Amino acid sequence: MIFSNKKGDPIMTIKTVLSVLGVNHFDADLKGAIDFCETRGAHLTAMVISMGAAPPIGSAEVVSTVWIEERQREVDSLADKASEIKAILARSEASSEVQEIYTEFAWADEDIAERALYADLVLIGPQAAGDRELRRRVIDGALFRSPTPMLINPKKTNIGLAPKSILLAWDSSDEASRAARQSIEFLQAAESVHVTLVDPRASSSANGEEPGADVATFLARHGIEVDVDCVASGGRRVDEVLRQHSVDVAADMIVMGAYNHSRLQQRLFGGVTRSMVEETKIPLFLAH
Repeated sequence: MIFSNKKGDPIMTIKTVLSVLGVNHFDADLKGAIDFCETRGAHLTAMVISMGAAPPIGSAEVVSTVWIEERQREVDSLADKASEIKAILARSEASSEVQEIYTEFAWADEDIAERALYADLVLIGPQAAGDRELRRRVIDGALFRSPTPMLINPKKTNIGLAPKSILLAWDSSDEASRAARQSIEFLQAAESVHVTLVDPRASSSANGEEPGADVATFLARHGIEVDVDCVASGGRRVDEVLRQHSVDVAADMIVMGAYNHSRLQQRLFGGVTRSMVEETKIPLFLAH
């Protein structure tokens, strides 16, 4: 929910940001998270994560020596990196804390989901976004196993600044509705918002008789003026259309609902959302 002060200006509701950092590469992601939280006056929870491999199938002697020694080295390295992050944060003006997580690949999503419950936003910087395995664990955990939205910054962009132009992908789904509601703080701050529908079908059970009109009215009551863009795909994939339209309207951010498939397909990480995550070059706000 967005509240207003006596002047009618929106009060920021993002109070806690969970930034997921890979143990080996995190300098750019940490800087971006600090900038974001300092700009918005939010508390930063920097979670540095190291994912170890499961014990090998073999003799107990192998497991008790080589594997255990390797895990200990990884745990020690994680502790060193956490100390380095604490030192960096101590020099910043952001309210912050560091959480260090050592886990196995198979359980990482659950560990991330548990911590995402206590954040208003999960932030993924370019280094974590570029680590395919870490990115998948974060998305599967934070996005599917918690109610917390996610903001992926694929490049070293200062996302602490309010985006001037936002593309809101709309298909009247539950996911799109949650994305619109949870991103409303960004939408209110933007100079232009483009509610974008791809090949919309006018129907009382889908987009209404005038596709996009209902969500435009809803957002208008929050002080957000929008342009409703109904875009024909021309046989192109939806993700391609959205990315091209984001260029056409000079969008600084794309807001969209994540997935609209079966649970199995979600875990396989397929469809429009996968392509958007992997190929979109501007910040991507996701809610499920």
